[in-house]
Amino acid sequence: MTEQKENRIREKYKVGVEAALEVMGGKWKPLIIYHLMTGPKRTSELRRLIPGITQKMLTTQLRGLEKDEIVARKIYQEIPPKVEYKLTPYGWGLKPALDLLCYWGEDHLEKVYGDKSKVLEEFESSSK
Repeated sequence: MTEQKENRIREKYKVGVEAALEVMGGKWKPLIIYHLMTGPKRTSELRRLIPGITQKMLTTQLRGLEKDEIVARKIYQEIPPKVEYKLTPYGWGLKPALDLLCYWGEDHLEKVYGDKSKVLEEFESSSK
């Protein structure tokens, strides 16, 4: 990341959340990071866990997270080639923030639907 720091034009941020969202914001990156918190995953596993994401978008998002040193890619020298992604120690620093977002999301579902298990069960069963 040091080389990236030197090559980047310095951004100016008003608050730290802007810098955080630049790295992990968007629809897909938080979901990818969330699923990697349970352990290393292959691309196909991530696609199954995140049904709405295309292969191209997943690859793009993983490359961005790898560039920002949030995830590490490990290539196994075998046929067919095997690639796994895992969180780096730096990426694990996002765990407390994502945990809080998960808790808030569950509270929000309770507020909106009254019983979050109805909505979460539907999502879980549709992702199998």
